[in-house]
Amino acid sequence: MLRRAFIVVASLVILLCVVPQARAADYPTHVIRLIVPYAPGGGTDVMARRLAEEMTKDLGQRIIVENVGGAGGNIGMQQVARATPDGYTLVLALTAQFAVNKSLYKMLPYDPIKDFSPISLLAVAPYVLVVHPSVPIHSVKELIDLAKKAPDTLSYASAGNGSGAHLSAELVKSMAGINMAHVPYKGAGAAYADLLAGRTQVMFSTYAPIAGHLKAGTLRAIAVSTEERALGLPDVPAVSETLPGYRSDVWYVMAAPAGTPAAIVARLNKAALTALKTPAIREHLATDLIKVIGSGPDEVKPFIESEIAKWGDVVKKSGATID
Repeated sequence: MLRRAFIVVASLVILLCVVPQARAADYPTHVIRLIVPYAPGGGTDVMARRLAEEMTKDLGQRIIVENVGGAGGNIGMQQVARATPDGYTLVLALTAQFAVNKSLYKMLPYDPIKDFSPISLLAVAPYVLVVHPSVPIHSVKELIDLAKKAPDTLSYASAGNGSGAHLSAELVKSMAGINMAHVPYKGAGAAYADLLAGRTQVMFSTYAPIAGHLKAGTLRAIAVSTEERALGLPDVPAVSETLPGYRSDVWYVMAAPAGTPAAIVARLNKAALTALKTPAIREHLATDLIKVIGSGPDEVKPFIESEIAKWGDVVKKSGATID
């Protein structure tokens, strides 16, 4: 009887090991959901839909994009973290959800490291540091000099406490040893309105919303936030050329729930990297100054861990919190 019990247990163990492998080999067999933790129509949503369209061709199954916005992306992230780890629920999220929110929110409903199986660091984009043309600033050095000479002169706008625009400016303040008044708004639209009217002087912004204003001369770009200059703005220096080591960018990560079989993660990584190589995707991303990365799954976790530590320090120094 002991021998028979051993055989039964051994058979169950083998079955438990073989079934996931079989499922992974057949993957995918039906529609895949790609959660975007933002409202429809934004840059992340557009990127996700273009990527989903190309990945569908490679995988042979449709990827549908679902927008689950709210709470700084936390609602969508939580939904994916709690999903069955079978490769049929994915997320495409940003720096905020994977690195910043852990320090910004007192009660985060997910763990950006433990609750996800990274698929790829897809791409990275800069913030553009812009000023109102009435302000006599044409470089980061001139901004720093003015802030030191007249500390009450400059104020910078952002889409709210803890937003990318806010923390990008806080990192400049910390590294340069200067002060600028933070003026947070309830969304980017109101922040742009006051910046264009000259009621605030400085702002970090993603490129798409300000491209027309740069061409019209209603805003002036003085720097980009990535380590190197952006290909689409070759004459605009990087902040790091004045403040060595500075980097504040928007990066895009695709991930699955923790525990997703490695074979499925590898299959999704292949499909994502294939999609990123298509001319249509590359041309679209280049228009918004987004640089393709396309990493392997194993490269993502160490990167996110380093970003959590970096932005945790910035959030702490800024005093930003969201309940």
